[in-house]
Amino acid sequence: MADSSPLTLAKELLAILDRDEGRLERIDRFIRGKHDDPYMPPQADDEYKLLAKRAVSNWMPLLIGTPAQALYVDGFRPGTSSEGLPEASSSKSAAWTHWQRSRMDARQAAVYRGALGFGHSFVLTEKTKKGVISKGLSAKKTAALYEDPANDDEPYAALTITAKPKGETPGKARMWDGRYEYAVTYKSISDLDSVRVAKGKLHGSTECPVTRFAAQVDLEGRTVGVVEPMIPLQNRINQTIFDLLVAQTYTSHEVRYATGMAPPLLMEWVDEAGNVTTDPELAVDSRPKLDAAGNPIPAPINHNARRFLFAEDPDVKFGSLPAGPITPLIESVDMSIRHLAAISQTPPHHLLGQIANLSAEALLAAETALSRKITEFQSLFGESWERVFRIAAEMEGDTTATEDYAGEVQWRDMESRSLAQAADALGKLKEQLGIPARGLWKRVPGVTQTEYEDWEQLAEEDDSVGQLATALTRATPSADSAPAAPVSEAVAA
Repeated sequence: MADSSPLTLAKELLAILDRDEGRLERIDRFIRGKHDDPYMPPQADDEYKLLAKRAVSNWMPLLIGTPAQALYVDGFRPGTSSEGLPEASSSKSAAWTHWQRSRMDARQAAVYRGALGFGHSFVLTEKTKKGVISKGLSAKKTAALYEDPANDDEPYAALTITAKPKGETPGKARMWDGRYEYAVTYKSISDLDSVRVAKGKLHGSTECPVTRFAAQVDLEGRTVGVVEPMIPLQNRINQTIFDLLVAQTYTSHEVRYATGMAPPLLMEWVDEAGNVTTDPELAVDSRPKLDAAGNPIPAPINHNARRFLFAEDPDVKFGSLPAGPITPLIESVDMSIRHLAAISQTPPHHLLGQIANLSAEALLAAETALSRKITEFQSLFGESWERVFRIAAEMEGDTTATEDYAGEVQWRDMESRSLAQAADALGKLKEQLGIPARGLWKRVPGVTQTEYEDWEQLAEEDDSVGQLATALTRATPSADSAPAAPVSEAVAA
Protein backbone atom coordinates (compact mmCIF):
# COMPACT_ATOMS: atom_id res chain seq x y z
CA MET A 1 0.00 0.00 0.00
CA ALA A 2 1.80 3.09 -1.21
CA ASP A 3 -0.80 5.54 0.11
CA SER A 4 -3.18 4.33 2.79
CA SER A 5 -4.73 7.66 3.77
CA PRO A 6 -8.51 7.55 4.38
CA LEU A 7 -9.20 9.78 1.38
CA THR A 8 -7.20 7.56 -0.95
CA LEU A 9 -8.89 4.43 0.37
CA ALA A 10 -12.34 5.98 -0.07
CA LYS A 11 -11.60 6.94 -3.67
CA GLU A 12 -10.26 3.49 -4.47
CA LEU A 13 -13.27 1.74 -2.94
CA LEU A 14 -15.74 3.99 -4.77
CA ALA A 15 -13.83 3.36 -8.01
CA ILE A 16 -14.33 -0.40 -7.46
CA LEU A 17 -18.08 0.12 -7.05
CA ASP A 18 -18.14 2.24 -10.21
CA ARG A 19 -16.22 -0.43 -12.14
CA ASP A 20 -18.46 -3.30 -11.02
CA GLU A 21 -21.77 -1.42 -11.17
CA GLY A 22 -22.72 -2.56 -14.69
CA ARG A 23 -21.84 -6.19 -14.10
CA LEU A 24 -23.64 -6.43 -10.75
CA GLU A 25 -26.67 -4.58 -12.11
CA ARG A 26 -26.96 -7.07 -14.97
CA ILE A 27 -26.80 -9.98 -12.51
CA ASP A 28 -29.46 -8.29 -10.38
CA ARG A 29 -31.72 -7.83 -13.41
CA PHE A 30 -31.51 -11.52 -14.24
CA ILE A 31 -32.27 -12.49 -10.65
CA ARG A 32 -35.39 -10.28 -10.73
CA GLY A 33 -36.52 -11.66 -14.11
CA LYS A 34 -35.61 -8.65 -16.28
CA HIS A 35 -33.71 -10.59 -18.93
CA ASP A 36 -32.28 -9.71 -22.32
CA ASP A 37 -34.89 -9.68 -25.09
CA PRO A 38 -34.85 -12.69 -27.42
CA TYR A 39 -33.99 -12.12 -31.06
CA MET A 40 -36.92 -10.98 -33.21
CA PRO A 41 -37.23 -9.33 -36.65
CA PRO A 42 -36.52 -5.60 -36.77
CA GLN A 43 -40.05 -4.99 -38.03
CA ALA A 44 -41.63 -6.93 -35.16
CA ASP A 45 -45.07 -5.68 -34.20
CA ASP A 46 -46.65 -5.35 -30.77
CA GLU A 47 -47.82 -8.97 -30.85
CA TYR A 48 -44.27 -10.22 -31.28
CA LYS A 49 -43.08 -7.97 -28.44
CA LEU A 50 -45.82 -9.30 -26.18
CA LEU A 51 -44.76 -12.87 -26.92
CA ALA A 52 -41.14 -11.92 -26.17
CA LYS A 53 -42.21 -10.55 -22.79
CA ARG A 54 -44.12 -13.75 -22.01
CA ALA A 55 -41.17 -15.93 -23.10
CA VAL A 56 -39.13 -15.00 -20.00
CA SER A 57 -38.79 -18.07 -17.76
CA ASN A 58 -36.71 -17.02 -14.77
CA TRP A 59 -34.69 -19.98 -13.43
CA MET A 60 -32.18 -17.87 -11.51
CA PRO A 61 -34.04 -17.72 -8.15
CA LEU A 62 -34.21 -21.52 -8.17
CA LEU A 63 -30.46 -21.82 -8.77
CA ILE A 64 -29.89 -19.55 -5.75
CA GLY A 65 -32.64 -20.89 -3.51
CA THR A 66 -31.83 -24.61 -3.88
CA PRO A 67 -28.42 -24.43 -2.12
CA ALA A 68 -29.39 -21.46 0.08
CA GLN A 69 -32.29 -23.38 1.62
CA ALA A 70 -29.84 -26.08 2.71
CA LEU A 71 -27.59 -23.57 4.53
CA TYR A 72 -28.68 -22.90 8.09
CA VAL A 73 -26.33 -22.25 11.01
CA ASP A 74 -27.76 -24.00 14.05
CA GLY A 75 -25.01 -23.55 16.62
CA PHE A 76 -21.44 -22.56 17.35
CA ARG A 77 -18.95 -24.70 19.24
CA PRO A 78 -16.09 -22.65 20.75
CA GLY A 79 -12.70 -24.22 20.48
CA THR A 80 -11.42 -23.61 24.03
CA SER A 81 -12.79 -22.30 27.30
CA SER A 82 -11.17 -19.75 29.56
CA GLU A 83 -9.29 -22.62 31.23
CA GLY A 84 -7.86 -23.74 27.89
CA LEU A 85 -10.02 -26.87 27.75
CA PRO A 86 -12.41 -27.86 24.94
CA GLU A 87 -15.79 -26.27 25.48
CA ALA A 88 -19.17 -27.71 24.57
CA SER A 89 -21.50 -25.73 22.33
CA SER A 90 -24.03 -23.64 24.18
CA SER A 91 -26.75 -21.22 23.21
CA LYS A 92 -25.87 -19.35 26.41
CA SER A 93 -22.32 -18.63 25.20
CA ALA A 94 -21.30 -15.08 24.31
CA ALA A 95 -20.95 -15.99 20.63
CA TRP A 96 -24.44 -17.44 20.39
CA THR A 97 -25.89 -14.55 22.41
CA HIS A 98 -24.42 -12.18 19.83
CA TRP A 99 -25.98 -14.34 17.09
CA GLN A 100 -29.43 -14.15 18.66
CA ARG A 101 -29.10 -10.44 19.40
CA SER A 102 -28.34 -9.88 15.71
CA ARG A 103 -31.43 -11.96 14.77
CA MET A 104 -29.29 -14.00 12.45
CA ASP A 105 -31.59 -17.00 12.57
CA ALA A 106 -33.73 -15.13 10.03
CA ARG A 107 -31.19 -12.77 8.49
CA GLN A 108 -28.51 -15.30 7.60
CA ALA A 109 -30.46 -16.40 4.50
CA ALA A 110 -30.07 -12.95 2.89
CA VAL A 111 -26.29 -13.16 3.35
CA TYR A 112 -26.13 -16.54 1.59
CA ARG A 113 -28.46 -15.51 -1.22
CA GLY A 114 -26.42 -12.37 -1.85
CA ALA A 115 -23.17 -14.34 -1.95
CA LEU A 116 -24.64 -17.01 -4.24
CA GLY A 117 -26.20 -14.44 -6.54
CA PHE A 118 -23.42 -11.88 -6.92
CA GLY A 119 -20.46 -14.03 -5.90
CA HIS A 120 -19.93 -12.30 -2.57
CA SER A 121 -21.70 -10.42 0.19
CA PHE A 122 -20.52 -8.86 3.45
CA VAL A 123 -21.35 -8.84 7.15
CA LEU A 124 -20.63 -5.81 9.34
CA THR A 125 -20.01 -6.25 13.07
CA GLU A 126 -20.41 -3.09 15.15
CA LYS A 127 -21.21 -1.74 18.58
CA THR A 128 -24.71 -0.38 19.14
CA LYS A 129 -26.84 0.68 22.09
CA LYS A 130 -28.22 -2.87 22.23
CA GLY A 131 -24.73 -4.37 22.27
CA VAL A 132 -22.51 -5.79 19.57
CA ILE A 133 -24.55 -6.90 16.54
CA SER A 134 -23.84 -8.04 12.99
CA LYS A 135 -25.80 -7.31 9.82
CA GLY A 136 -25.52 -8.13 6.15
CA LEU A 137 -24.31 -5.71 3.47
CA SER A 138 -25.14 -5.86 -0.25
CA ALA A 139 -22.42 -6.46 -2.81
CA LYS A 140 -23.96 -3.71 -4.98
CA LYS A 141 -23.24 -1.11 -2.29
CA THR A 142 -20.15 -2.50 -0.58
CA ALA A 143 -16.51 -2.97 -1.58
CA ALA A 144 -13.44 -4.17 0.31
CA LEU A 145 -9.68 -4.00 -0.26
CA TYR A 146 -7.29 -6.89 0.44
CA GLU A 147 -3.55 -7.16 0.22
CA ASP A 148 -4.04 -10.73 -1.05
CA PRO A 149 -7.70 -11.03 -2.13
CA ALA A 150 -7.34 -14.75 -2.84
CA ASN A 151 -6.09 -15.78 0.61
CA ASP A 152 -6.79 -13.00 3.11
CA ASP A 153 -9.99 -13.12 5.13
CA GLU A 154 -9.23 -9.74 6.71
CA PRO A 155 -9.68 -6.64 4.50
CA TYR A 156 -7.58 -3.62 5.33
CA ALA A 157 -10.45 -1.30 4.32
CA ALA A 158 -14.12 -1.56 3.40
CA LEU A 159 -16.83 0.89 2.38
CA THR A 160 -20.61 0.68 2.06
CA ILE A 161 -22.98 3.25 0.57
CA THR A 162 -25.77 4.28 2.92
CA ALA A 163 -27.45 6.97 0.77
CA LYS A 164 -27.17 7.73 -2.93
CA PRO A 165 -26.88 11.31 -4.23
CA LYS A 166 -30.17 13.13 -4.89
CA GLY A 167 -29.90 16.38 -6.79
CA GLU A 168 -27.57 18.67 -4.89
CA THR A 169 -27.57 16.42 -1.83
CA PRO A 170 -24.35 14.36 -1.82
CA GLY A 171 -24.32 10.63 -1.27
CA LYS A 172 -23.21 9.16 2.04
CA ALA A 173 -21.07 6.14 2.87
CA ARG A 174 -19.35 4.49 5.83
CA MET A 175 -15.75 3.30 5.66
CA TRP A 176 -13.68 1.17 8.03
CA ASP A 177 -10.01 0.34 8.28
CA GLY A 178 -8.09 -1.57 10.93
CA ARG A 179 -8.96 0.84 13.75
CA TYR A 180 -11.29 3.64 12.68
CA GLU A 181 -14.66 4.26 11.07
CA TYR A 182 -15.05 7.24 8.72
CA ALA A 183 -18.04 9.12 7.34
CA VAL A 184 -17.69 9.64 3.58
CA THR A 185 -19.61 11.97 1.26
CA TYR A 186 -19.51 12.12 -2.55
CA LYS A 187 -21.46 13.63 -5.45
CA SER A 188 -21.05 10.62 -7.76
CA ILE A 189 -19.11 7.38 -7.56
CA SER A 190 -17.51 8.36 -10.86
CA ASP A 191 -16.55 11.83 -9.58
CA LEU A 192 -13.66 11.00 -7.28
CA ASP A 193 -12.68 14.65 -6.87
CA SER A 194 -15.92 15.22 -4.93
CA VAL A 195 -15.08 12.64 -2.26
CA ARG A 196 -14.76 13.97 1.30
CA VAL A 197 -13.79 11.96 4.40
CA ALA A 198 -14.54 13.08 7.97
CA LYS A 199 -12.35 12.45 10.98
CA GLY A 200 -12.37 8.82 12.06
CA LYS A 201 -13.60 7.32 15.31
CA LEU A 202 -12.59 4.03 16.92
CA HIS A 203 -14.84 1.12 16.03
CA GLY A 204 -13.59 -1.18 18.85
CA SER A 205 -11.64 -3.82 16.90
CA THR A 206 -8.05 -4.26 15.79
CA GLU A 207 -9.26 -5.51 12.40
CA CYS A 208 -11.61 -4.16 9.78
CA PRO A 209 -15.04 -5.23 11.10
CA VAL A 210 -16.38 -6.17 7.63
CA THR A 211 -16.25 -9.87 6.68
CA ARG A 212 -16.59 -11.19 3.15
CA PHE A 213 -18.80 -14.16 2.33
CA ALA A 214 -17.66 -15.49 -1.04
CA ALA A 215 -19.34 -18.34 -2.88
CA GLN A 216 -16.21 -19.01 -4.92
CA VAL A 217 -12.81 -17.30 -4.97
CA ASP A 218 -10.08 -18.16 -7.47
CA LEU A 219 -6.38 -17.50 -7.04
CA GLU A 220 -6.78 -14.16 -8.78
CA GLY A 221 -9.15 -13.04 -6.05
CA ARG A 222 -12.20 -13.01 -8.35
CA THR A 223 -15.56 -14.03 -6.91
CA VAL A 224 -18.18 -15.81 -9.02
CA GLY A 225 -21.73 -16.70 -8.01
CA VAL A 226 -24.19 -19.17 -9.47
CA VAL A 227 -26.02 -16.64 -11.69
CA GLU A 228 -23.43 -15.06 -13.98
CA PRO A 229 -22.16 -18.32 -15.59
CA MET A 230 -25.78 -19.34 -16.28
CA ILE A 231 -26.83 -16.16 -18.14
CA PRO A 232 -26.04 -17.56 -21.64
CA LEU A 233 -28.07 -20.68 -20.87
CA GLN A 234 -30.93 -18.59 -19.49
CA ASN A 235 -30.96 -16.54 -22.70
CA ARG A 236 -30.99 -19.72 -24.76
CA ILE A 237 -33.99 -21.04 -22.86
CA ASN A 238 -35.84 -17.74 -23.28
CA GLN A 239 -35.11 -17.74 -27.03
CA THR A 240 -36.35 -21.30 -27.43
CA ILE A 241 -39.53 -20.58 -25.50
CA PHE A 242 -40.08 -17.44 -27.59
CA ASP A 243 -39.78 -19.50 -30.78
CA LEU A 244 -42.20 -22.01 -29.27
CA LEU A 245 -44.74 -19.28 -28.50
CA VAL A 246 -44.43 -17.88 -32.02
CA ALA A 247 -44.92 -21.32 -33.55
CA GLN A 248 -47.78 -22.03 -31.17
CA THR A 249 -49.48 -18.75 -32.06
CA TYR A 250 -49.05 -18.73 -35.82
CA THR A 251 -48.45 -22.28 -37.09
CA SER A 252 -49.75 -24.72 -34.48
CA HIS A 253 -53.28 -24.77 -35.94
CA GLU A 254 -54.63 -25.54 -39.42
CA VAL A 255 -55.08 -22.52 -41.70
CA ARG A 256 -57.92 -22.48 -44.26
CA TYR A 257 -57.72 -20.47 -47.46
CA ALA A 258 -59.78 -19.57 -50.52
CA THR A 259 -58.47 -18.50 -53.95
CA GLY A 260 -60.24 -16.95 -56.90
CA MET A 261 -62.71 -14.88 -54.93
CA ALA A 262 -62.82 -11.39 -53.47
CA PRO A 263 -64.07 -10.78 -49.96
CA PRO A 264 -67.40 -8.96 -49.55
CA LEU A 265 -67.18 -5.24 -48.84
CA LEU A 266 -68.77 -3.11 -46.19
CA MET A 267 -71.48 -0.94 -47.71
CA GLU A 268 -73.02 2.38 -46.64
CA TRP A 269 -76.22 4.22 -47.68
CA VAL A 270 -76.32 7.59 -49.41
CA ASP A 271 -79.21 10.02 -49.91
CA GLU A 272 -80.19 12.03 -52.99
CA ALA A 273 -77.47 14.61 -52.27
CA GLY A 274 -74.82 11.91 -52.13
CA ASN A 275 -74.30 12.17 -48.37
CA VAL A 276 -73.96 9.17 -46.08
CA THR A 277 -77.11 8.39 -44.12
CA THR A 278 -78.22 5.77 -41.62
CA ASP A 279 -81.96 6.27 -42.31
CA PRO A 280 -83.27 3.57 -44.71
CA GLU A 281 -86.16 5.83 -45.81
CA LEU A 282 -83.77 8.53 -47.05
CA ALA A 283 -81.37 6.14 -48.75
CA VAL A 284 -81.51 6.05 -52.54
CA ASP A 285 -78.27 4.16 -53.22
CA SER A 286 -75.33 2.35 -51.56
CA ARG A 287 -71.60 2.36 -52.09
CA PRO A 288 -68.53 0.62 -50.57
CA LYS A 289 -67.30 2.05 -47.30
CA LEU A 290 -63.79 3.50 -47.54
CA ASP A 291 -61.00 3.73 -44.99
CA ALA A 292 -58.85 6.78 -44.30
CA ALA A 293 -56.65 5.98 -47.30
CA GLY A 294 -59.64 5.74 -49.63
CA ASN A 295 -59.57 1.93 -49.97
CA PRO A 296 -62.72 -0.23 -49.67
CA ILE A 297 -63.07 -1.95 -46.29
CA PRO A 298 -63.70 -5.72 -46.50
CA ALA A 299 -66.49 -7.12 -44.39
CA PRO A 300 -65.52 -9.56 -41.61
CA ILE A 301 -66.25 -13.20 -42.40
CA ASN A 302 -68.15 -15.02 -39.69
CA HIS A 303 -66.63 -18.47 -39.97
CA ASN A 304 -66.39 -21.25 -37.37
CA ALA A 305 -66.58 -25.04 -37.09
CA ARG A 306 -70.39 -25.06 -37.58
CA ARG A 307 -70.31 -23.17 -40.87
CA PHE A 308 -69.13 -24.13 -44.35
CA LEU A 309 -67.81 -22.03 -47.19
CA PHE A 310 -69.34 -21.79 -50.64
CA ALA A 311 -68.92 -19.60 -53.73
CA GLU A 312 -70.95 -18.92 -56.84
CA ASP A 313 -67.90 -18.82 -59.12
CA PRO A 314 -66.78 -22.34 -60.14
CA ASP A 315 -63.16 -21.17 -60.34
CA VAL A 316 -63.01 -20.52 -56.59
CA LYS A 317 -60.94 -23.12 -54.74
CA PHE A 318 -60.86 -23.85 -51.03
CA GLY A 319 -58.03 -25.55 -49.15
CA SER A 320 -56.08 -25.70 -45.87
CA LEU A 321 -52.49 -25.51 -44.70
CA PRO A 322 -51.44 -28.15 -42.15
CA ALA A 323 -50.31 -27.12 -38.64
CA GLY A 324 -46.60 -26.88 -38.00
CA PRO A 325 -45.01 -29.28 -35.46
CA ILE A 326 -44.00 -27.83 -32.08
CA THR A 327 -42.67 -31.05 -30.52
CA PRO A 328 -39.03 -30.33 -31.58
CA LEU A 329 -39.19 -26.96 -29.82
CA ILE A 330 -40.55 -28.57 -26.64
CA GLU A 331 -37.70 -31.10 -26.75
CA SER A 332 -35.22 -28.26 -27.25
CA VAL A 333 -36.52 -26.50 -24.13
CA ASP A 334 -36.19 -29.74 -22.17
CA MET A 335 -32.60 -30.22 -23.40
CA SER A 336 -31.60 -26.65 -22.47
CA ILE A 337 -33.00 -27.09 -18.96
CA ARG A 338 -31.03 -30.33 -18.59
CA HIS A 339 -27.87 -28.47 -19.61
CA LEU A 340 -28.68 -25.83 -17.00
CA ALA A 341 -29.09 -28.54 -14.36
CA ALA A 342 -25.80 -30.23 -15.27
CA ILE A 343 -23.69 -27.08 -15.36
CA SER A 344 -25.20 -25.59 -12.19
CA GLN A 345 -25.04 -28.93 -10.29
CA THR A 346 -28.78 -28.75 -9.62
CA PRO A 347 -30.66 -32.08 -9.62
CA PRO A 348 -32.71 -32.34 -12.84
CA HIS A 349 -35.88 -33.24 -10.95
CA HIS A 350 -35.65 -29.91 -9.10
CA LEU A 351 -35.99 -28.11 -12.45
CA LEU A 352 -38.11 -30.50 -14.50
CA GLY A 353 -40.32 -31.86 -11.74
CA GLN A 354 -39.91 -35.43 -13.01
CA ILE A 355 -39.61 -37.70 -9.98
CA ALA A 356 -41.93 -40.53 -10.95
CA ASN A 357 -40.64 -44.11 -10.61
CA LEU A 358 -37.36 -43.07 -8.98
CA SER A 359 -35.96 -45.27 -6.25
CA ALA A 360 -34.36 -43.93 -3.08
CA GLU A 361 -30.92 -44.84 -4.46
CA ALA A 362 -31.60 -42.96 -7.70
CA LEU A 363 -32.74 -39.86 -5.81
CA LEU A 364 -29.64 -40.03 -3.61
CA ALA A 365 -27.39 -40.29 -6.67
CA ALA A 366 -29.16 -37.32 -8.27
CA GLU A 367 -28.57 -35.25 -5.11
CA THR A 368 -24.86 -36.14 -4.83
CA ALA A 369 -23.53 -33.22 -6.89
CA LEU A 370 -25.75 -30.75 -5.02
CA SER A 371 -24.62 -32.17 -1.66
CA ARG A 372 -20.97 -31.66 -2.61
CA LYS A 373 -21.73 -28.12 -3.70
CA ILE A 374 -23.51 -27.34 -0.43
CA THR A 375 -20.61 -28.83 1.56
CA GLU A 376 -18.24 -26.48 -0.26
CA PHE A 377 -20.43 -23.47 0.56
CA GLN A 378 -20.61 -24.55 4.21
CA SER A 379 -16.80 -24.64 4.40
CA LEU A 380 -16.45 -21.20 2.84
CA PHE A 381 -19.23 -19.49 4.76
CA GLY A 382 -18.32 -21.26 8.01
CA GLU A 383 -14.87 -19.67 8.06
CA SER A 384 -16.46 -16.26 7.51
CA TRP A 385 -18.91 -16.73 10.41
CA GLU A 386 -16.03 -17.77 12.68
CA ARG A 387 -14.28 -14.48 11.91
CA VAL A 388 -17.52 -12.62 12.68
CA PHE A 389 -17.68 -14.33 16.08
CA ARG A 390 -14.04 -13.44 16.84
CA ILE A 391 -14.56 -9.77 15.98
CA ALA A 392 -17.73 -9.65 18.09
CA ALA A 393 -15.85 -11.21 21.01
CA GLU A 394 -13.09 -8.60 20.71
CA MET A 395 -15.62 -5.75 20.73
CA GLU A 396 -17.22 -7.29 23.83
CA GLY A 397 -13.84 -7.58 25.58
CA ASP A 398 -13.60 -11.38 25.54
CA THR A 399 -9.88 -11.90 24.89
CA THR A 400 -10.09 -15.70 25.04
CA ALA A 401 -12.77 -15.94 22.34
CA THR A 402 -10.93 -13.34 20.27
CA GLU A 403 -7.99 -15.71 19.82
CA ASP A 404 -10.16 -18.80 19.43
CA TYR A 405 -9.35 -20.13 15.95
CA ALA A 406 -10.57 -23.64 16.78
CA GLY A 407 -14.27 -22.74 16.99
CA GLU A 408 -16.64 -24.37 14.56
CA VAL A 409 -19.95 -23.34 13.08
CA GLN A 410 -22.54 -26.11 13.27
CA TRP A 411 -24.78 -26.47 10.25
CA ARG A 412 -28.23 -28.00 10.51
CA ASP A 413 -28.65 -31.31 8.73
CA MET A 414 -31.22 -30.50 6.03
CA GLU A 415 -31.29 -33.90 4.34
CA SER A 416 -34.69 -35.54 4.04
CA ARG A 417 -34.65 -38.58 6.31
CA SER A 418 -37.38 -40.06 8.46
CA LEU A 419 -36.93 -40.12 12.23
CA ALA A 420 -37.15 -43.92 12.20
CA GLN A 421 -34.27 -44.21 9.71
CA ALA A 422 -32.14 -41.78 11.71
CA ALA A 423 -32.89 -43.57 15.01
CA ASP A 424 -31.94 -46.92 13.48
CA ALA A 425 -28.68 -45.53 12.10
CA LEU A 426 -27.76 -43.77 15.36
CA GLY A 427 -28.54 -46.92 17.34
CA LYS A 428 -26.18 -48.93 15.17
CA LEU A 429 -23.44 -46.32 15.59
CA LYS A 430 -23.79 -46.58 19.36
CA GLU A 431 -23.96 -50.38 19.56
CA GLN A 432 -21.50 -51.37 16.85
CA LEU A 433 -18.93 -48.57 17.12
CA GLY A 434 -19.34 -47.72 20.79
CA ILE A 435 -19.96 -44.01 20.19
CA PRO A 436 -21.43 -42.41 23.36
CA ALA A 437 -25.12 -41.59 23.10
CA ARG A 438 -24.53 -37.93 23.93
CA GLY A 439 -22.16 -37.65 21.00
CA LEU A 440 -24.99 -38.63 18.66
CA TRP A 441 -27.64 -36.25 19.98
CA LYS A 442 -26.66 -33.48 17.56
CA ARG A 443 -27.28 -35.84 14.64
CA VAL A 444 -30.95 -36.30 15.44
CA PRO A 445 -32.88 -34.74 12.50
CA GLY A 446 -34.36 -31.35 13.31
CA VAL A 447 -32.89 -30.98 16.78
CA THR A 448 -32.22 -27.36 17.74
CA GLN A 449 -29.51 -25.93 19.95
CA THR A 450 -32.03 -25.21 22.72
CA GLU A 451 -33.42 -28.75 22.63
CA TYR A 452 -29.93 -30.17 22.71
CA GLU A 453 -29.09 -28.16 25.83
CA ASP A 454 -32.36 -29.19 27.48
CA TRP A 455 -31.40 -32.83 26.89
CA GLU A 456 -27.99 -32.21 28.46
CA GLN A 457 -29.57 -30.57 31.50
CA LEU A 458 -32.07 -33.38 31.93
CA ALA A 459 -29.32 -35.95 31.56
CA GLU A 460 -27.23 -34.18 34.21
CA GLU A 461 -30.23 -34.09 36.56
CA ASP A 462 -30.83 -37.79 35.98
CA ASP A 463 -27.14 -38.48 36.65
CA SER A 464 -27.30 -36.44 39.87
CA VAL A 465 -30.36 -38.33 41.08
CA GLY A 466 -28.74 -41.64 40.17
CA GLN A 467 -25.50 -40.74 41.95
CA LEU A 468 -27.43 -39.64 45.05
CA ALA A 469 -29.38 -42.91 45.08
CA THR A 470 -26.18 -44.91 44.73
CA ALA A 471 -24.53 -42.98 47.56
CA LEU A 472 -27.51 -43.53 49.88
CA THR A 473 -27.56 -47.22 49.02
CA ARG A 474 -23.91 -47.58 49.89
CA ALA A 475 -24.26 -45.56 53.12
CA THR A 476 -27.22 -47.68 54.39
CA PRO A 477 -26.17 -51.30 55.14
CA SER A 478 -28.72 -54.00 54.42
CA ALA A 479 -29.95 -56.57 56.97
CA ASP A 480 -27.93 -59.32 55.34
CA SER A 481 -24.72 -57.40 55.60
CA ALA A 482 -25.25 -56.28 59.28
CA PRO A 483 -22.63 -57.75 61.73
CA ALA A 484 -23.92 -60.61 63.97
CA ALA A 485 -24.42 -59.82 67.65
CA PRO A 486 -22.36 -61.75 70.30
CA VAL A 487 -24.03 -64.91 71.66
CA SER A 488 -24.18 -63.65 75.24
CA GLU A 489 -25.90 -60.43 74.13
CA ALA A 490 -28.36 -62.38 72.02
CA VAL A 491 -29.24 -64.69 74.97
CA ALA A 492 -29.62 -61.73 77.29
CA ALA A 493 -31.92 -60.10 74.82
